[in-house]
Amino acid sequence: MTLITTSEDLQTFCGRLKGAEFITVDTEFMRERTFWPKLCLVQVADMNEAAAIDPLADGIDLQPLFDLLDARETVKVFHAARQDLEIFHYLMGHLPVPVFDTQVAGMVCGFGDQVGYETLVARLTRARLDKGSRFTDWSLRPLSARQIDYALSDVTHLRQVYAKLKKRVDASGRSGWLDEEMAILCDTATYEPDPMEIYRRIKSRNGKGRFLAVLRELAAWRELEARERDVPRNRILRDEALLEIAHHLPSSAEDLARTRGLGRKLAEGSSGSQILQAVARGLAIPDDECPEPDAKRDVPRGVAPVADLLKVLLKMKCDKEDVAQKLVASSADVDIIAADGEDADVRALHGWRRQVFGEDALRLRNGELSLAINGRKVVLVDRAE
Repeated sequence: MTLITTSEDLQTFCGRLKGAEFITVDTEFMRERTFWPKLCLVQVADMNEAAAIDPLADGIDLQPLFDLLDARETVKVFHAARQDLEIFHYLMGHLPVPVFDTQVAGMVCGFGDQVGYETLVARLTRARLDKGSRFTDWSLRPLSARQIDYALSDVTHLRQVYAKLKKRVDASGRSGWLDEEMAILCDTATYEPDPMEIYRRIKSRNGKGRFLAVLRELAAWRELEARERDVPRNRILRDEALLEIAHHLPSSAEDLARTRGLGRKLAEGSSGSQILQAVARGLAIPDDECPEPDAKRDVPRGVAPVADLLKVLLKMKCDKEDVAQKLVASSADVDIIAADGEDADVRALHGWRRQVFGEDALRLRNGELSLAINGRKVVLVDRAE
């Protein structure tokens, strides 16, 4: 086991990894009580060594690690990278590049939708992981030798997983597929949501513009407050409270205090005043500038069976091409293709996805192809032949 707890040791370790073709990276963090993830451990390895870095160690400076993550000549390999990248984006102010996500690569190579790390390790390296420490409170110190060994296994096995997946991706000619997904994952917009768009995440049956305008202001206020105070959104106000306030439109602290679960103390304090200001801002928005509810596509009558056939085709094509279905098209995308045909605005009708699925999906929809059963297999039949 190797645990780094000083700036000097971290500088030395990162110096040895400088110039590496790739490094594997994983993090352990806690988020139950904070808005921003609390980084508790960083595991890093190259082909020669691995170490766990303790960001909670007294006085440690993580800049050598950040410099290593910034090195463009070194590929940073993660599994299911999104949460790890969010952490580094928050700490560094930008994202590490370039990045290789073995979960996405596994989907490109036919290991299924959102394939787990344990599954990839078992299938590609024949190793079995000890998952006994998966529910560890990583913020507690000291860490045991078993905890550190467990954490390091997430980057040591990842070296071999990366090498094998990269070889498969390169041999299949699908590097462009992976690059497209990595571009989305490494887009800073993924980790910097607009506070004025957060209201869309709140489920509501009320789609009226004025209600949504007030809800938008309330959700934006809560988002900024949660970020500033570094507490979970629901510790500020729960979704249910936001919905009730947007529905009843309180104009005074007395009105606001009637909101279930809010309480008079909060209503009469500074937070209550800010909530009332958010309500007022929502009410002041002109009618023609109020947000509209997200359009929900209903599959037209008679189209559902067509969508079902297209979903059979999607599964057949993805099995043949050895690629995860989720990477090619979602169920909603297939429904839209069934309804709109060539006019469907979905990724499945562009680029490599069109080659794998989209083109034949349109031909099946248009009656140029049909599905048939040949033995135990579903096959495509060209009706022009």
